[in-house]
Amino acid sequence: MAQEKYAIIDIGSNTIRLVIYTRDKSGRFTESENVKAVARLRSYLNEENILEQEGIDILIKTLKSFQGVTRHHQLEAIKCVATAAVRQAVNQDDIIKAVQSETDFSIRILSEFEEANYGYLAVVNSTPFTSGITVDIGGGSTEITYFKNRQLIYFYSFPFGVLSLKEQFIEGDMPTKEELRELRSFLKEQFDQLEWLNDKRLPLIGIGGSARNLAQIHQEHIEYPFSGVHQYVMSKDDVEDINELFNSLEFSELQRLEGLSKDRADIIIPAVEVFRYLMELIDTKQFALSRKGLRDGVFYEETTKGFDLSVFPNVVEESFHELAVDYDINLTHAFHVSTSAMLISKELEKLGLLSLDEQDDKRLKLSSALYNLGSYIDSESSHQHTFYLLSNRTIDGLLHKERVIIALMASFKNRNVFKRNVALYEEWFTKDELAKYTLLGAIIKVAYSLNATKRDIVETIAVEEKDDVLVFSVHCREDWKPEQYQVEKQKKHVEKQLKKSVEFKFDS
Repeated sequence: MAQEKYAIIDIGSNTIRLVIYTRDKSGRFTESENVKAVARLRSYLNEENILEQEGIDILIKTLKSFQGVTRHHQLEAIKCVATAAVRQAVNQDDIIKAVQSETDFSIRILSEFEEANYGYLAVVNSTPFTSGITVDIGGGSTEITYFKNRQLIYFYSFPFGVLSLKEQFIEGDMPTKEELRELRSFLKEQFDQLEWLNDKRLPLIGIGGSARNLAQIHQEHIEYPFSGVHQYVMSKDDVEDINELFNSLEFSELQRLEGLSKDRADIIIPAVEVFRYLMELIDTKQFALSRKGLRDGVFYEETTKGFDLSVFPNVVEESFHELAVDYDINLTHAFHVSTSAMLISKELEKLGLLSLDEQDDKRLKLSSALYNLGSYIDSESSHQHTFYLLSNRTIDGLLHKERVIIALMASFKNRNVFKRNVALYEEWFTKDELAKYTLLGAIIKVAYSLNATKRDIVETIAVEEKDDVLVFSVHCREDWKPEQYQVEKQKKHVEKQLKKSVEFKFDS
């Protein structure tokens, strides 16, 4: 795309949102502006499915306020999409004409399939889940998809959402016990129609504002030590605990609950009831949050037109490419550090000193490629910056625990710094896991030293044990003295973890 900026307006049944994307130095578009208006258009859809004039007026007024922003940014490429409230309106032609005549925008009404498909695209392009069930509950519709091996298998769009459920079943601000019983009975009747949901035992992945609020509330409730909600995972018990919390509060207390948007206080309970029943039906213990949703799906489709790449080949590789561009990573150097780290780990495995599974291999490759990334900010305190950057930046394709593991290994300086960095997250790991990640961090540090001059001179590494001493034989294609000097300084970290003496022998 030739433009520097691009915008999407999402006309939902509960909220209307303008998101502006700006092209960064890597050539990709990142979100730069996000403007939200609570319009609740679904509330103006009468029994004859006519969107009343008051609702149309609110829509026009909101779009005119967005128009001031889009004109300021001189935007021409603006996608304006509408979902259930406009899709279900029998007077949708009148709505489209009113918007076209009174604003700069032209509405595209998304079909049920398009709305579900965009949610699925957002999830498979920004999370590590290869198979799962997505649920996107809006104000006037609920989209469910089942994807397997990153391919969409089934989808369904229900013509109800949090606003219509609230209107249909809950008279006051908070539901009575009888109202909850009726709501649960209705949800069971509706969702049980989808036989392909039964006992899938796959993660339920929530999309949209209600799912995001649930994750935010839980993070506040447990004083979660990590930043961001994208790819946050809750257990079934976690969801039940928050549901019990909601039902124990007065409405005024619910409105003040940390993590909950005040404008969602009266509709969060119907949303959580949807999540609870779907988890039971699917027989899953995992509820995950995808902060990426419909708008991101539209964007992925738009920016990959003509390339047949609406599903990215590998989410983590895409994320690594973004990090490499943002922090000026030397890719050739990163490749050689990663190769040396893998060679050393495989040699130690042969000696029975290390045991890695497929996931550990992936962690080692990524961490070694990102090692010392913080030098982009300041070389003197690069390890500190590396840990901060990797643990506080959302990295698509990595769940939160995984991100901490990568940050710990990629920022390894010594055992004491490792312990300080992991202190907030220590309860996430076993002692054996921490010992393994400390050793892998030490291996990466040695691998980094073996390319100290960035000449990529190491060709082979072999390790053998002689009289309780680990002898590393390193074959190089050029003079290796600078590398030898650095390795002699850093080998102590491997010695401490393995409790063995280490000797390096170089030849060329």
